Amino acid sequence: MTKKFFRGYLIVALVVLLSSFAIIMGSLYGYFTNLTKQQMDEQLDLAAVAIEELGPSYMDQFEDADYRLTLIAKNGVVISDTKTPATKMENHLEREEIQEAMTLGKGEASRFSKTLTEKTHYVATRLSDGTVLRISISQFSIVTLLLGMLQPLCIVVVISFVISILLANKLSKSIVAPLNRLSFDRPLENNTYPELAPMLRHIEAQNKEIHMRTEELINRQREFKKLTENLKEGLFLLDNSGKILTMNNAVKDIFDIDERSIGKDFISIDRTPELSRCIERAYEEGSSEALLIKDDKSYTFRASKVESKGQFIGTAIVIMDETEKIEADQLRREFTANVSHELKTPLQSIIGSIDLMENNLVKQEDMPRFIGHIKSDATRLINLVQDILRLSLLDEGQPLPSESVNLKDVASDVIDELQQAAYTSKVSLILDISQDGSKNFVLNTSRQLVYDIMYNLCENAIKYNKENGSVKLSIAETDNSFEITVKDTGIGIPKEHLDRIFERFYRVDKSHSKETGGTGLGLSIVKHSVGYLDGKISIDSTFGEGTTLKVSLPKQKQ
Repeated sequence: MTKKFFRGYLIVALVVLLSSFAIIMGSLYGYFTNLTKQQMDEQLDLAAVAIEELGPSYMDQFEDADYRLTLIAKNGVVISDTKTPATKMENHLEREEIQEAMTLGKGEASRFSKTLTEKTHYVATRLSDGTVLRISISQFSIVTLLLGMLQPLCIVVVISFVISILLANKLSKSIVAPLNRLSFDRPLENNTYPELAPMLRHIEAQNKEIHMRTEELINRQREFKKLTENLKEGLFLLDNSGKILTMNNAVKDIFDIDERSIGKDFISIDRTPELSRCIERAYEEGSSEALLIKDDKSYTFRASKVESKGQFIGTAIVIMDETEKIEADQLRREFTANVSHELKTPLQSIIGSIDLMENNLVKQEDMPRFIGHIKSDATRLINLVQDILRLSLLDEGQPLPSESVNLKDVASDVIDELQQAAYTSKVSLILDISQDGSKNFVLNTSRQLVYDIMYNLCENAIKYNKENGSVKLSIAETDNSFEITVKDTGIGIPKEHLDRIFERFYRVDKSHSKETGGTGLGLSIVKHSVGYLDGKISIDSTFGEGTTLKVSLPKQKQ
């Protein structure tokens, strides 16, 4: 802006300077020209009177004068001239000023020389005898004057140019300085030119609008970040060139990256070809999906094309952890297969025994043994169906009735129920109350679930025990929970099986399990029951020495 002001002021100064010279020169030239004509008129009048009185001889005394007198006859022949002999001069009858003088009594004319360097003024008057007396004088033309004044004029122009540069520079800086000091953050506080007030008010209004919109965008960004950063699903956005614009915490955990990855190409954080093709298909087809396997987890990688006003602006990608769903589907298939197998075996045994009995292939003395097998298999089927129903009920999460449950009473019932099984297996079953025997351990919960937990833990401890071994059921109280512990001196569980013993139908020793008649669902029922009651279960086992299972139930269900 300073340069524009400077050039503008400099051009204006030069134009004004040259215009002033032209006007002054034109005015002076016109002034002196008029003055010369006035003097010529006076001299012509005097000369005309003198010639009328004294005759043409009067003109001899003007040979050295600045002006020139010429006496011309009626026919245009020059009678006398103060500068040139009359005989050498041509006829002047056709001259403009002569024609006017003869016709009107007086005439004027001006003519330039061939080189345009001089201009001659003529004034003629008609005398009483019909002759014409003309006076003329030559002066430099304005072009000659300008050429003559060229050197001083150039000096003046150069000096004026330098002064104009200095003044234009200073003036332009003084004008621009207040503009450079403008504060657009607080435009109404600027003390500057009044002409800028409307613009500053407009800027102030725009600043308020921008501030309001910025705050709105920041708030929306914060809300979006809060909504997305805690999502379990991974979410991130790519621009139209494939660079990452934003991502939530789930994406950072899945790909093990941080904020430094923002602005980079997606291929820099994952080079899996399937994902790159998925993003390309989303651009071509609008949306696409791919399966991502990472760190033993399965994810659904879903990309969607994002457009605005018909223009492609980026890609939105959602990554959903499908591990639990896939594992649940796998468990469901395994459960179905296991249930079919577990039901098929006793049913085949029952049908086989009945077929033999129907065809009289069983001796009379063997009938009680076959009936006993049928009853045992039927009982096993009933137990299996009951366990499956319990697990289904727990899986559905349906509310169970709560009541005031005395854990000591439940434990006593379990001991009484399993005492015969323990005696048959030559295992001692002990109830251990760590505090005062008269103290009651009361918990507001589902009695059936507590009973199932204690029963299944104790039953398993009896089944997988050694001859003359022991099973101890103990109950203790802490500040926030009740602890149920079942400790046995049985065969123990190898470490490689500890993580899977709570799976449905999972057996460490399948042959031994079938011999004991277990369904394979006992510990699975325990796990689901403890989870339903917001409790925790832990296991400590040494192979060949025994196992300790501890269940902690909170005093208040969350």
